[in-house]
Amino acid sequence: MSDNFDPQALIERFAERAEAVRKRNLPAVGGEERRLFIEQAERDFMDYAMLGDATATLEDGILTLRIDLRPADS
Repeated sequence: MSDNFDPQALIERFAERAEAVRKRNLPAVGGEERRLFIEQAERDFMDYAMLGDATATLEDGILTLRIDLRPADS
């Protein structure tokens, strides 16, 4: 891996992807295809948003992403 790798930049890119999915327009499809598109967009948003909220550490060439999944009130 490159010595220039920036874990925080990786996290920021995932946060940007989550926002892009959230703003994504629905294509002109209907029925089953529409439902599948929406379900995929929801999964994409959840995945990208979780990674966009991660805390990254890079130690000895090992990237660790820590994601707190506890409810906000705890």
